[in-house]
Amino acid sequence: MLLGALLARGTRTVTACLRVLGKSDEPHFQNYHRVLNRARWQGLSASRILLGLLIALLPPGSAIVLAADDTIERRRGRQIKGVGCYRDAVRSSKKHVVKCFGLKWLSVRLLVGVPWSSRVWALPFLTVWCRAKDQPCPQAHKTTIDILMTLVRVVRRWLPQRVIVLVVDGGFAAVKLALCCAAKDVTLVTRLRLDASLYHPPPPPPSGKRGRKPLKGQRQRPLTEWAARRDTPWAEVAVAWYGGGQKKLLVLSRTALWYTPGERPVAIRYVLVRDPEGKLRDAACCCTNPEATPEQILGWVVRRWSVEVTFEEARAHLGMETQRQWSEKAIARTTPVVLGLYSLVVLLCLRLQPDGQIPLNPAAWYAKGEATFTDCLALVRQHLWRSRYVVNSAPQAECVQIPSKVLDHLFSCLALAA
Repeated sequence: MLLGALLARGTRTVTACLRVLGKSDEPHFQNYHRVLNRARWQGLSASRILLGLLIALLPPGSAIVLAADDTIERRRGRQIKGVGCYRDAVRSSKKHVVKCFGLKWLSVRLLVGVPWSSRVWALPFLTVWCRAKDQPCPQAHKTTIDILMTLVRVVRRWLPQRVIVLVVDGGFAAVKLALCCAAKDVTLVTRLRLDASLYHPPPPPPSGKRGRKPLKGQRQRPLTEWAARRDTPWAEVAVAWYGGGQKKLLVLSRTALWYTPGERPVAIRYVLVRDPEGKLRDAACCCTNPEATPEQILGWVVRRWSVEVTFEEARAHLGMETQRQWSEKAIARTTPVVLGLYSLVVLLCLRLQPDGQIPLNPAAWYAKGEATFTDCLALVRQHLWRSRYVVNSAPQAECVQIPSKVLDHLFSCLALAA
């Protein structure tokens, strides 16, 4: 089934995996379905093994930069449990909101560089199903932030001695998540609202005074006011920008206590960002490590964009959202496996081409400077087809000799057919 999922074209159903492997006449095809809806799985163990393989791609002793984000798998049906109505981030805009029915997934990825690309790749290794609030569940409902807090504890338990940085978008900007990361010695980097409640540290209490000590001091000037003032002390920094270039930005960086009612304050360093060219609106981000520099914080925020690229490529090339299982176990297992295939393809490419020289498939109308996930998947498929059909010797002289150039062209066309 793993090979079938890599070689299948179009939908990633069990029957499609069997067809591409030549098992259309398999009389016990139902056993392959039972792997997903009946067999006993250890998903966390598999995720831990995959994370260990991905960490080997990093330089020894380097910080582990993780990115977490949620996505919607568009599914609907009476027999599918856990379906909810969510905002479609792809089709919605600031003024027009589009909602869709589907399943929400929270995925944690490792941000790592690969030798054949100048950008950072986001490789999934742990994906969890977030059930809708109005769906019946034996356990209490957990939000995506609550689930991410649990995943942070799990990853820290797997990597007790490593430096971990978690990068998320503004939808996960919550004080309780920042407190959880601070308690587990994980650096959290997230977007910050311009009207966030930021405070000074509490002053030292007078000697001899009894009672509860204050947790925070006076409130700081809002970021909206800093952005509107003409005497704001902006500093110019150069940041590695999207697309591999450099961009100069104006920043204002301060330390503060981030507070929300019902939670303890958490120490952060916030960065207010302004585009000197005026093409981007003012934005802010924060980090739970007050010693981090603005260049480091903005660099982590920019690297998080690879998460969106991974989601799009998984839908386009790995058949995400094309599975049709109704069983609750099969639904909970198929999407994490499909996203895990993305990381597995990258690992196989590094095994096949350790030097990073991935064959490209350019054209006169499409100048391709570096390999993409399409080229990586084509390389893996070519290797699987060669090892499956070409290396075996025929018992009888029924083979037709094909020039190697023509055979390579056929394999290339077949690999890119999906």
